[in-house]
Amino acid sequence: MTNKWSHPEFIPDPRFWNGHLMTMAPLMIRRSFKSFAASSYERLFSVGKNIRLLAHCHYHSKPQEHHTLLLMHGLEGSSQSPYLLGAAQKAFNHGLNVIRLNMRNCGGSMHLTPTLYNAGLSADILAVLHEITERDKLQNVILGGFSLGGNVMLKAAAENALADNLPLKGVAAISPSIDLELAITEIERPKNRVYEEWFLRTLKQKIVQKARLFPELYDVSFLRNIKSIRAFDDRYTAPDGGYENASHYYHTASSVHLLKHINIPIMLVAAEDDPLVPFQSFNSIAGHNKNIQMITSRYGGHGGFIQKGHESVALFDKFWAENRLVSFCLDIRDKSVG
Repeated sequence: MTNKWSHPEFIPDPRFWNGHLMTMAPLMIRRSFKSFAASSYERLFSVGKNIRLLAHCHYHSKPQEHHTLLLMHGLEGSSQSPYLLGAAQKAFNHGLNVIRLNMRNCGGSMHLTPTLYNAGLSADILAVLHEITERDKLQNVILGGFSLGGNVMLKAAAENALADNLPLKGVAAISPSIDLELAITEIERPKNRVYEEWFLRTLKQKIVQKARLFPELYDVSFLRNIKSIRAFDDRYTAPDGGYENASHYYHTASSVHLLKHINIPIMLVAAEDDPLVPFQSFNSIAGHNKNIQMITSRYGGHGGFIQKGHESVALFDKFWAENRLVSFCLDIRDKSVG
């Protein structure tokens, strides 16, 4: 069956002529999702003892008759991140149910768990999948993730193939940080200091908030001496997640070691000029799994992929990576009913 949702090659908008500008470009282009966001309903998923995740769900009137896209954001993002809303709106308008899922503590959900989020919490995804397949009777689920969320979704898909065998149909990841050690090393380079400072500031803010909610669990006296994400992970993220230290966390939580096990269609989108996820992260996966469709571009930045112009087709707009993720889902759907 021909893929009617196929895309032209990514041609970057010349206004965003390097990886840094392209990474920031989505923040410079104003979009309104007010009515679409208002059409969702909030839902809490219990994924562990005293641990709940906040999601925003967009279901069609007979959800069991539709494929479902479960979406997750990147580091320090949320279900309200524009790229997540953009992909969700296009997917829903083309007939998919959509669940915009927050990682632990994100999207205003600090009070829903005493724990922190980390890149290895694929068990959270599998718990959500169990609930929507058993309670909602959704049998055709596709995972989609951006950056850190892409790693989590890929790890979940691999673990599902090895054990749970829930009804997953595919997994798509945009600029996924599949090798966390390489990604952290990249962000520590002087040219990327602005990103590290941005993420570190918001991560520290979260610890301060968590300490107010759970003072017995979090000691904020260490914060003043933490100058890097690696140091933050060593002091807070790793111990909270049950890892020995930051290095153990990065190795254990990285999906790159597990991609060979995924037995459903996989789409990975990555740019050579990504300032946060080094392109070499993907070198070791070539040829290891026939299910992997690797889409690469010389340009695109980290999750940016703002294209020059756009086709006069409803699915297409300037946000090429979002479009590509949605078309991947629609192609899976059409092949399943074709």
